[in-house]
Parts: sequence; C-alpha cells; structure tokens
Amino acid sequence: MYKFKIDRRLATLGLCLAIAGCNIPKVMQRTENHSVPQSYNNTQDSTNTGQQQWHDFFKDPYLADLIDTALKNNQELMITLQEMVIAQNDIRLRKGALFPSVRLGGGAGLEKVGRYTSQGAGDASTDIKPGKPVPDWLPDQKIAAYAEWEVDIWKKLRNAKKAAVSRYLSTVEGKNFVLTNLIAEVANTYYELLALDNQLAIVKQNIELQKNALEIVKVQKQAARTTELAVQKFQAEVLNSQSLEYDIVQNISETENRINFLLGRYPQPIPRDKSNFLELLPASVQSGIPAQLLANRPDIKQAEQSLIAAKLDVKVARAEFYPSLNISASVGLQAFNPAYLVKLPESLLASLVGDLAGPLINRNAIKAEYFSANARQLQAVYNYERTVLNAYLEVYNQVSKIDNLGKSYDLKSQQVAALTRSISIANDLFSSARADYFEVLMTQRDALESKLELIETKKQQFNAVVNIYRGLGGGWK
Repeated sequence: MYKFKIDRRLATLGLCLAIAGCNIPKVMQRTENHSVPQSYNNTQDSTNTGQQQWHDFFKDPYLADLIDTALKNNQELMITLQEMVIAQNDIRLRKGALFPSVRLGGGAGLEKVGRYTSQGAGDASTDIKPGKPVPDWLPDQKIAAYAEWEVDIWKKLRNAKKAAVSRYLSTVEGKNFVLTNLIAEVANTYYELLALDNQLAIVKQNIELQKNALEIVKVQKQAARTTELAVQKFQAEVLNSQSLEYDIVQNISETENRINFLLGRYPQPIPRDKSNFLELLPASVQSGIPAQLLANRPDIKQAEQSLIAAKLDVKVARAEFYPSLNISASVGLQAFNPAYLVKLPESLLASLVGDLAGPLINRNAIKAEYFSANARQLQAVYNYERTVLNAYLEVYNQVSKIDNLGKSYDLKSQQVAALTRSISIANDLFSSARADYFEVLMTQRDALESKLELIETKKQQFNAVVNIYRGLGGGWK
C-alpha cells in the first residue's frame, strides 16, 4: 500500500511537470524568402563566369603570383581559419554532451561524530572486532568511479549539436567569402597600380611638352612677340605638372604597400608590366542567372547556415520548458581501513539515481532565453534576405557598369585623339601669332586631363570585371 502511494505521487509529479512544459509562450514566426528575379538583363544564358577558378580567370602572371602569395600569408585569412577550428571544437563539445560523463576519484578523511547522536550511539555499541568497539576518530578511504548522463528525451542536446555543425559550416563559407574578397582586392589594387604607372608616364611626357613650349615662349619674349606674363604662365603650368608627378609617385608607393599588406609582408617593390595598360582588354564575363547566386555566393551560404543554426537554437530553448531526465551512478570501494578496501563485497559501494525535474514556477529566465532565441532567428531571416538582395544588386550594377564604361571609354578615346591633335594646331597658331598663349595652355591642360581620365576609365573597366567576378561568387573554388 505504501509503495503504491509513492508511485502515484511520482506519476502525479511527472504529469504536473509535463503539463507545465506544454504551456509554452507563443512567438512570431517568419519564413525566409528564397525567390530572386529571373534574370539581370532579360537573358537566360546560364553560363556563369563565377564558376571559373581564379587562376583561369586572371591571366596576368604577375597578378597570379601576387594572389597566390596572398592566399598563403594573409593574416585575415589565417584568423578566419582559426574560427573554423573553434567551431570544430564546439561540435566536439556538443557531441560529448550526448554521452555519459565518467569521473574517477579517490579520497581519504577522518571523522568524529557526537556520542549522543544516533550515529554515535550506534557506533558505541558496534564491534568492528569481537570486544573492540568503533573508535571515536574513524578514518575513511574511498576509490570510486562516478557517471552522470542527461537523457536527451526532447532532442535538446542533439539539436544543440546540429546547431554547432551549422555554425561550423557557416565559418567554412565565411572563409570562402574572405577568399573571394581577398582575391578581388588584390586584383583591384594591382590594376590601380598599373593605372598610376601609366598616369605617371603621361604626366612626364606632358612635362616635356610644357618645357618645350616654355622655351618657345621665352624666345618669343626676347623677340618682343609676347610678354613676361606668358612666360610666367607657362612656367607655372610646368611647376603644377611637376607637383602632380610627385603626388602620383606617392600614390604608387601607398598602393604598393596596400598590396604588400594584403600579402602579409613588409614593403617591397611589386613586380608588374607597366607598359601598354591602355591596350589591355578586360576579360569577358557571363553573369548567368540570379538563381545561381544561391549556390555560388559564399556569403549567401554563410547566412543560410547561420539561419539553420538559429532555428535549431529556438528548438533547444523550447526544450528547456520540458522536464529533463538525469541519471547518475557510482561504483567503487570504501572502508575505514586501507587493508579492507580489497575485501569484497563488504567494501563495495554502488548507487544508481534517476532524477526527473522541470521548471514549474518562476520560469522567467527560460522564457527570456526562448524569446531571445526566436529574436535571433528573425534576425537571421532578415540577414539572409538582405544578403540575397545585396548579392543580386551587386551583380546587376556591375553588369550595367561594364556596358556603360565600354561606351564611355570609346568616347573618351576619341576625345583624347582630338585634343592631342589640337596641341599641334595650337602650337602652330601660336607660332604664327594667330592664337594667344592662353589657348595653348588650356589645350595642353585639357589634353592632359583627358588622357588621365582615359586611364582612369580603363582602370574602372578592370575593376568592374573583377567586382562582377566577386559578385558572382568567383574565386573560392
């Protein structure tokens, strides 16, 4: 009868815990949107440049060597690799929680209880040997193994392990995203360096032309055909161009060191071919279809894995409302005399305990964590949608930019050709006194600016090609 009452009480307690666990607060849910537009420019060609490996896309051998060095030495990439190691260890930690933990320990002690206590009175009347009572100071030696195990009845621990796996996969995609950005940054900086080299060459050529014009003006002043004002104006123009030359030299030095930083090394010259930058042709690119971004872009896949982990975190937090079953056990040897430790079964100790416990009242902390986990899940949904949107817009903008830069470059080439011819015309007219010095100066200045702008446009063309390669998810494969 007494045993039946105990079983009934345990059943009642279990039922109360289960009912308390079922009373879980409602939270807002949101399903992520995976849809993207059908195309970038009304074409359905699925050929995608982003699927090319970087050493097949970048043909310049100097650039290829720089990228290869960056992939070996870049500190940001090394930091990201360590994040992967940390995530791997977290998986091992979560996986270990699924299995019982076992500890082995031993100890020794000395105990004296009061004589006028239940234990002391019992000890006083107990013989450890015939005619020899238990001593007042009683030693105690123990060697035992202890085990604890939380039975994963609600899949809380398994979901936590799955979340850790998703976070590890997220760090893998994060590493791939760093690779893509690193390759693109090295390439963009390299083309910027080539553009500066050619701008410096143009400025030096222009300085020589201006010096020749200055000498002509000086001769004409001696012949009283012009004034000192013209001489000073031409002199000022030469000085301005020389100042511009040093500005470009400084920009070259800083750009070289920017590449050295990406390569994880101290300042040193960057090998490159400085000639014929304007004759180089950017690689042709095919953007494919937007749906391919979901599989190619590492940042989208990283956001997707983070979203999966956040959803699993909500399940883990939800399981905290349910009762948990913990089993603990121990087995070992215990005696007041070391000589008795090996006497079995008298020195054997063993225990097996099962606990079923769950939150009943004052569950505010569990609710707070549950609401926070759901809020982080919603953040992950919005971050995923934002990442997809940003990826599409990046590629769309670069597709449009490549087209418009091509048209702009053709027009600027014609402008440079026209202004280059106008320099000779202006000089001839000035020599025959049919044009003043101001027209010659403005013509030279306009020609210089147009040549520098043409080089800048060429650099932007290369940058647009590199950026669309990055935008399509190229470089990490």
